[in-house]
Amino acid sequence: MALTGISPSSLPPSAPPHADAPDNWVTRFLLDGPESEECLRFGTAVDRGTLRALVDEQAARLAAAGLGPGGTAALRLPPSLGFVAALLACWHLRAQVALLDHRLTDHEIELAVERLAPQVLVGSAHRPSAALRGFSEVEPVAVRLPNGRPARTGHALVQLSSGSTGPAKVIARTAGDLIRELGCYQRLVDFPGEGERVVLLSSVVHVLGLVGGLLNSLHAHAPLTVPDRMTAAGILAAVADEAERPTTVIGVPFHAELLAGVAAPPALPRLRRMVVAGELVRPGLPAAFTARYGVPLGTMYGMTETGVIATDLDGVLHPAKQPVHGMELRLVARELQLGTAASPYPGLDDPTRWSDGWLHTRDAAELDPATGLVTVLGRRDSQVSIGGLKVDLGEVELILAGLPQVREAVVVFDEGAIEAYLATDEDADRALVRDALAQRLAAYKRPRRLAFLPQLPRTATGKLLRDPAALRATAAAVG
Repeated sequence: MALTGISPSSLPPSAPPHADAPDNWVTRFLLDGPESEECLRFGTAVDRGTLRALVDEQAARLAAAGLGPGGTAALRLPPSLGFVAALLACWHLRAQVALLDHRLTDHEIELAVERLAPQVLVGSAHRPSAALRGFSEVEPVAVRLPNGRPARTGHALVQLSSGSTGPAKVIARTAGDLIRELGCYQRLVDFPGEGERVVLLSSVVHVLGLVGGLLNSLHAHAPLTVPDRMTAAGILAAVADEAERPTTVIGVPFHAELLAGVAAPPALPRLRRMVVAGELVRPGLPAAFTARYGVPLGTMYGMTETGVIATDLDGVLHPAKQPVHGMELRLVARELQLGTAASPYPGLDDPTRWSDGWLHTRDAAELDPATGLVTVLGRRDSQVSIGGLKVDLGEVELILAGLPQVREAVVVFDEGAIEAYLATDEDADRALVRDALAQRLAAYKRPRRLAFLPQLPRTATGKLLRDPAALRATAAAVG
């Protein structure tokens, strides 16, 4: 299906939500198809006829709670069929939707609601399932909030950044921009399409899981499965539960590390590839994954602000990636910047984040003028000064993560010193790690403190936590 609509650049600031997309875009791009065609699997298969009926049911409940065109809703639901139905119902009503991670505490939810002021909060009538469960069975409940405000911008989707390196940002995207991103995926010949299947490990409230996983699967007619359990065994069982359709696994590097560590995985004849995004992949992981499963570990680079930016789905360009069609990139003082018609930060006038049609990614990168390939090197704001000498914490982190006895590493700078937190086996020779580090890094680049942990703490989205106080607390608890 052709992906057409009003250009987001022509959307007036005062336009209502969904103004840059066709009136029936949810049905046309996400729900259309034969009644009996399987589209989702949360434990049991869901066909398109059933999903359409559930969306209609949720739309009626939301309308009864006062949600309508130009209204605002916040969803606090775990991965579930109820989440999918509620999200699509909100958009079907042409409302603006904010996604809140169900793992946030009540206090964090209260702060987010105060900040976003939705008219309706959609939660669950039941407690979410245990932490390692891939999905829950929930009944969405819509509650009208007394201080909610209607949409003040034309955006269809509002998300909060993960906050792994600081306070979360409010990021908004239009319906037309989501349709544009679906077009990017449609042009990637190695991304799941009709007749194929997706096993989704990424969170559906964040950009890769939401657009690259859920929305693309619905649009491309590539049925999506969420594993019953997010363990290595549970993920592999979900992949193996398919006899006909080629299967792509979508997750974050943590999931690839988990699967690469399986000593004797079962035969997976339908596994086509795994694709990961969200943070830099440590050296050696693509080769280790391919050696274990015989298929590529593809990588993607993207942002919540724009969705997918560049890909290496076959793993042959690593660490470089090919920008997706229509993405305009440039380097300014080694910072990667993206051409965008408007700021994705509603109500925020910060020229260090967006100015004159360019989004400042704050990522250091290299652009090959001959091929157009982009190589992301890490965060520009990870550069610190030690005794007047510049040190890139990303460089130190990559060196540490590449050491034989180190599975993962996080390097932070706090109170004038570099600290490193390493995930190693209990019997790892710490002296060898220190000796190897001394051979690879100049003295002024070496961390003043090395903490050895069985595993590194992560955010709710699976990204490595980078808050120095939280890392020190974790290390103190381990002893």
